Amino acid sequence: MLLVLHRNYFPNGTQGILKFNSKTICYTIELPWLKNQCRVSCIPEGEYILQKRFSKRFNKHIYIKNVPGRNLILFHPANDAKKELQGCIAPVTNHIGIGKGNYSRNALKKLTDLVFPLLDKNTQVKLKIISTNSDLELEV
Repeated sequence: MLLVLHRNYFPNGTQGILKFNSKTICYTIELPWLKNQCRVSCIPEGEYILQKRFSKRFNKHIYIKNVPGRNLILFHPANDAKKELQGCIAPVTNHIGIGKGNYSRNALKKLTDLVFPLLDKNTQVKLKIISTNSDLELEV
């Protein structure tokens, strides 16, 4: 299974649309691109393997494996990237501003309801992150 995250980059945050088979699952918010700096930048574009994860803080959520130069990058609930994220991706129901969204827990549940049953069957689930900004070149 391949999820595709289509990103748009802005100075104050990154907006995304997460799709499976061209169908929108949810929207996403992230920190701006700051050359993959830990805790202040979104992660680089590329392809990553997803894994189930549980914590007391976020309950069920998703771990994004093997991010270059980073660790513990997750899909977890957040509605304001600058206040609540340190490089992770937050699924949201709607974008309400740059790096801001709403009903993140609902969007995460929709995502985990799709992904977790496949992971339970040992189906590999990958995330491919691509840019929709045609005039932006990113340096890693």
